[in-house]
Amino acid sequence: MLKLENITVRFSGLVAVDNLSMEVKEKTIHSLIGPNGAGKTTVFNAISGLVKHDGSIILDGKDITHVPVHKRVYHGLGRSFQNIIIFKYMTVLQNLMLGYHSKLDYNHFDEVMYTSRFSLEERKARLKAIEVADLLGIKSILGVYAGTLPYGFQKLIDVGRALMTEPKILLLDEPAAGLTEKESDILKERIIKIKDRGITVFLIEHDMR
Repeated sequence: MLKLENITVRFSGLVAVDNLSMEVKEKTIHSLIGPNGAGKTTVFNAISGLVKHDGSIILDGKDITHVPVHKRVYHGLGRSFQNIIIFKYMTVLQNLMLGYHSKLDYNHFDEVMYTSRFSLEERKARLKAIEVADLLGIKSILGVYAGTLPYGFQKLIDVGRALMTEPKILLLDEPAAGLTEKESDILKERIIKIKDRGITVFLIEHDMR
């Protein structure tokens, strides 16, 4: 599913990632584990196209090394970040629907004029958001403003927004960071459900717990 070949990342002479090669198998859960500052997030940033690097990145048999950041989603790459971004004054449903933007087939004219195409695409986004919310166990709070929810739910919203892009592989950067033990257990269950849907999961953690 994902192959990294001789990935090296340098920042002003500092080697952050040194000649890393690895493979993530399809429809599995893989973890990249190491202490803070070990370069784990830098690896994810290289995969996402956010930092320059040497070496090659192969996703689902295609070399995406030189694919622009904003186009990697079309190759099946989804990601959530350690520092989540939640739109507090939007509902859970609206937050999720934002993640479907790359899939929508309408232009600014359709949006302004509220054309039938716009209505159809918005309906598709809404149905997809409901499907994702059901998978993550947050369907009952779709109408709630995201800013009023505990951090654990906000983490799930962030993961859900990445799932809205319909990824083949989902990158999760320390998804359990800041969660209580109970929230972490819930998140683990949801990640297993995501894998069971045929989505490969590649996550970062700084310890084995």
